[in-house]
Amino acid sequence: MRIDAHQHFWKIERGDYGWITPELPVLYRDYLPEHLKPSLDKHRLDGTIAVQAAPTLAETDYLLALAEREPSILGVVGWLDLHDPNHREHYRRIAAHPKFVGFRTMIQEMPDAARILEPAFVEALCFYSDEDVPVDLLVRSDQLEYLARLLELVPNLRGVVDHLGKPAIANGRLEPWLSQMSRIAGHPGISCKLSGMVTEADHAAWQYDQFQPYVRHASELFGSGRVLFGSDWPVCLLAASYDQVVEAIESNLPEDWGEAERARLYGLNAKEFYKL
Repeated sequence: MRIDAHQHFWKIERGDYGWITPELPVLYRDYLPEHLKPSLDKHRLDGTIAVQAAPTLAETDYLLALAEREPSILGVVGWLDLHDPNHREHYRRIAAHPKFVGFRTMIQEMPDAARILEPAFVEALCFYSDEDVPVDLLVRSDQLEYLARLLELVPNLRGVVDHLGKPAIANGRLEPWLSQMSRIAGHPGISCKLSGMVTEADHAAWQYDQFQPYVRHASELFGSGRVLFGSDWPVCLLAASYDQVVEAIESNLPEDWGEAERARLYGLNAKEFYKL
């Protein structure tokens, strides 16, 4: 099974995508399964994991309803606010849907990432760790220190770092991203999505070889069993086509990776992580 483990769908008229504005004309339109199908077919992908793009339960419900009538959506990663005292109630409701496969916590959007170390947040994440719920971790590279400290408090979390933790690709910096990701990779329940790289580079002037150190280091730190391919479509269209995203990863994988490692990257790891 070949899977794109990270992409989004949206209808602008729904009104809860505050970050998608007319100033982003490439994204300010509807993106639905029929728009993605040609790329999935071209790259022989059996389906996708649709990930929330708005911090609302309503959008999670929208994606789950979309998944009910779209076979290519293999699973939906919804949204939960772990600072909400009622998060368990919301979780039980959305988790009853057969295509719900986990939720994403948007650390990236927190004005102060230290909030993830607050007792209530840690307690909430410990609950989902005990329940073995897959958790996507949207985090910027300047917030990785807080994530590393959080994982010391919740060491058995089944989690995946989205977009390689958003390293500073545009200026070619590796540290402190590399050291922090090394600490994070030390937790066996944590995986890493090879996704979202092109939008961390110069949108108009990136080169394929810019991504090599990030792809190689992530692949070495997490190993072939804990990396997941994700296109981040349609957000990737700000900087690259779907084909270019695939090439940016494929052309920079470790030279000794063969078909077995690629099979894990392009689907088997996602199937296991999200319990499809």
